[in-house]
Amino acid sequence: MTLSAETDVIKKYLETAETVDPIKCIGRVRKVKGRLIESHGPQAIIGEICRIETPRSADTIHAEVVGLFDDTVQLMAYGENDGLEIGARVIATGGLLEIPVSMKLLGRILDPLGKPLDGKGEIESPIRYPAIACPPPPVHRPRIKERIVTGLRSIDGLLSCGRGQRLGIFAGSGVGKSTLLGMIARNTSADVNVIAFIGERGRELNDFIENDLGSEGLARSVIVVSPSSSSPLARLRGAYSATAIAEFFRDQGNDVMLLFDSVTRFARAQREIGLASGEPPATRGYPPSMFDSMPRLLERCGTSEKGTITGFYTILVDGDDLDEPVSDTVRGILDGHIVLSRRLAESYHYPAINVLGSISRLANTVSGPITQKAVGIVRRLMADYAEAEDFINAGAYKQGTNPRIDEAIAKREEIEQFLIQGVEEKSSIGDTLALLGKIANLEIPGDEM
Repeated sequence: MTLSAETDVIKKYLETAETVDPIKCIGRVRKVKGRLIESHGPQAIIGEICRIETPRSADTIHAEVVGLFDDTVQLMAYGENDGLEIGARVIATGGLLEIPVSMKLLGRILDPLGKPLDGKGEIESPIRYPAIACPPPPVHRPRIKERIVTGLRSIDGLLSCGRGQRLGIFAGSGVGKSTLLGMIARNTSADVNVIAFIGERGRELNDFIENDLGSEGLARSVIVVSPSSSSPLARLRGAYSATAIAEFFRDQGNDVMLLFDSVTRFARAQREIGLASGEPPATRGYPPSMFDSMPRLLERCGTSEKGTITGFYTILVDGDDLDEPVSDTVRGILDGHIVLSRRLAESYHYPAINVLGSISRLANTVSGPITQKAVGIVRRLMADYAEAEDFINAGAYKQGTNPRIDEAIAKREEIEQFLIQGVEEKSSIGDTLALLGKIANLEIPGDEM
């Protein structure tokens, strides 16, 4: 072994020794109720990681403190409770959840604790980021002035997104949320993608990687997976871990694209934990902790003095109801919303974005005046056609009755071709704005691209 290799080994052991606490706080399990574990002791704080020994096996259960009541510590495991029994030792580690981070994360698939799931070896790094952290102070957030390119004409043209902006993708099940995220991840101008699969079907991971993301997209992406079969705590912490990884790449000066699927599953995990620990249900069964945790998660995304995190968050809309608690809360926090239409998806119109029902609050900030004028003209044409669509389809509209509707009918096919885009098709910002200008009969200058 070379001197350099010996030094690295010694350094590794020294770093491990520095993190070891010689004094251990120990408690005992006295009740297990569903996912919730109650113990007498140890002395611990909310969010602290504990190890629970299973007396009849060599396995150790990792759990987190989610509540405190008198001398009772309420914990929830990251995995299953199998093997637990009354009197099992609960050992406080003295630390909160931290994720090892480095540039070696690119191309890797991780669990909520930051451990690899892809069989490519451990990710050893002395740098650790806390999974739960505060958003950047408002006064230290630079204004969003530059657009970020997604490669999708419907977004880059009509719903322009800025670097550091946060947008929600609202849709029912099976309308194309994952496909849309895959197209953005593959085509975006961002430096790094961080993709969070929270509470989704386990089989969708490989489908997403092979069909939507591709090897090119995976090479500059980090994927954090916490499927629906995992515990509520694992789903919850998977969301925070993905955000922490995005913060690391942002702090290296990168423009990061955080693709989060889905916020609804995150909210339901928080509801399960809150109700299990004794919180009263508030709105439609969601406890107050859900409404408190939502802004603390979503506000971490955005601009900082070092880099940016642009966030696309999917929200599963039950019964296409945009006013249910999760949708309504998220829409009030984010900087815009993209609504996917089941009617468009059923007519094989992909991406199934309902442009008139969607809005980007920073579109006018990141796009030039000629682009804004073109967007206004195209949206007006779409609105005019939508208003008269029933009459047109029924044959009750007579050509020449209304010049605006006549123009909308004439431009209908051109607008449809602009909005429909194949999964493998990438559109540059130059091509997108050129096509947009052609529809609006305007020439968009190069300095607006």
